[in-house]
Amino acid sequence: MKTLILTISLLTGLILNQNVNAQVNRTPASAGRAEYIEVEKNVKLHVTDLGEGQPIVLIHGWPLNDAMYEYQYQYLVKKGFRVIGISLRGFGKSDKPYGLYNFDVFSDDIKVVLEKLKIEKAVLGGFSMGGAVVTHYAAKYNGAHISKLALFAAAAPSWKQRADFPYGASDEAAAGLIKTTETNRQQLIVDFGKSFGATENSLSAPVSNWLASINSDASPYATTQAITALRDLDLRPALAKIKVPVAIFHGTKDKLCDFEFAVQLHKGLQNSYIVKFENSGHALFLEEMDKFNTELEKFARS
Repeated sequence: MKTLILTISLLTGLILNQNVNAQVNRTPASAGRAEYIEVEKNVKLHVTDLGEGQPIVLIHGWPLNDAMYEYQYQYLVKKGFRVIGISLRGFGKSDKPYGLYNFDVFSDDIKVVLEKLKIEKAVLGGFSMGGAVVTHYAAKYNGAHISKLALFAAAAPSWKQRADFPYGASDEAAAGLIKTTETNRQQLIVDFGKSFGATENSLSAPVSNWLASINSDASPYATTQAITALRDLDLRPALAKIKVPVAIFHGTKDKLCDFEFAVQLHKGLQNSYIVKFENSGHALFLEEMDKFNTELEKFARS
């Protein structure tokens, strides 16, 4: 009996040792890249980091998150790029702390991520509010870590009308939108979706539902604070500070950020050009996906 027990114990130990050794000796499947990066104490940002090669860093719009670039990730990785999507604090899977949500904070966070990932000479792209974020970043940090800037349907140089800038949202429209974020955010997401494409039917129901689900992941507080900061942002004085090449992608049928924004950006950015998306509204990255992806690839390689 004692011999039987001893034999079973020895066999059990051998099996356990083999399992442990198998786990220890297993070749890691992960590339070792972090999905969450701490930008300050108790604040981590979600990062999608895929592929190898020339880095392209993408910043989402309001109130989306880095998931919006699903089809850009798929395309660019296959084309030999390292593509990195960052969800700004307050959005998506990133932390949603109480505190400041403005363009200095967003730019500072991006810089920390790029430093921690040791990214240099990246193409930095931003959509809608993200276009304002990356423009602010490039001016504030004198193009640190980047070699090119790409603006997609950017809510810039000023999302709101001003005394000498008759384009964009009126004071009343901006105030109404901010009020809706505080009182009926769910309806706002529905209305936003209807205006996202060139027409209400430009995007399929599944795609519209997908975008709505991404929007719903945003912190309500961050949603309000970010659009309030955008209302107060005037990037026109900053444009002259940007020296890197800039590609300006914009839909001619954009109902959320008028095509005139692209014209004004082009006037203010000395080394820029416009790519017109004749069949797109605000959702140019989906409405003319093939053109968007190939033009971004061409700009990155130029």
